[in-house]
Amino acid sequence: MTIIIETERLIIREFNLGDTKAVLEFNSEEVNRYTGDAGMCNNIEDAKNIIQDTWLAEYQKYGFARWAVVLKATKQVIGFCGFKYDLRINAVDIGYRLHQDFWGKGYATEANLACIEYAKKHMDLDIIYGEVVNLNLGSVNIIEKLGMSFIREYQEDNFTLLRYALSLKGNPLPTE
Repeated sequence: MTIIIETERLIIREFNLGDTKAVLEFNSEEVNRYTGDAGMCNNIEDAKNIIQDTWLAEYQKYGFARWAVVLKATKQVIGFCGFKYDLRINAVDIGYRLHQDFWGKGYATEANLACIEYAKKHMDLDIIYGEVVNLNLGSVNIIEKLGMSFIREYQEDNFTLLRYALSLKGNPLPTE
C-alpha cells in the first residue's frame, strides 16, 4: 500500500484491489448524479474493473491517478481525490468523490488541498483543471476553496459545466 500523504484526519493512498467493496459503495447514483459516471459502477465487478483498468493502469502510465481517501480513525475508504490525466481535455484534472455519508465535513477540501501541496513538491505539474456541474453547489464551493480560478462555462451532455484552473508554479492561467 503506497501512502501518498496524510492529513490530520485522512490517509491518501493508492488504490488496490482490496478496495473493491468501498469503490462500489461510494459510487452510488446520488454521488454520481453530476459526474457523468452514473451507471458505470453497479456491481463488484465494475468496481474491480475501475481499480484495475483505470487507476492501477494510470499509476503505471502517468505515475498518478485518483487516490483513495481513508479515514485515519477507522481505516475506512470513503472516496477518492487527486489527479488524473484527462484525455478529453488533454490536461490534468483534480477531482474528488466521497460517499454521501461523508459530505459536508470538509474531507474533500482537506484531501485535495493536501494533494495540491503534494503536487507542488513532488510532481511535475503546472496547470491543473477542475470541472463541476453548475448545479452542484457543494462542489463549486470546494473548487473555489482550493484556490482555483473560473475559466469558462460550457454545455456537455445536458449539463452546464464550469471549468476552473490553478497554476501550481505561479504561471499565468490559459485563456479559453
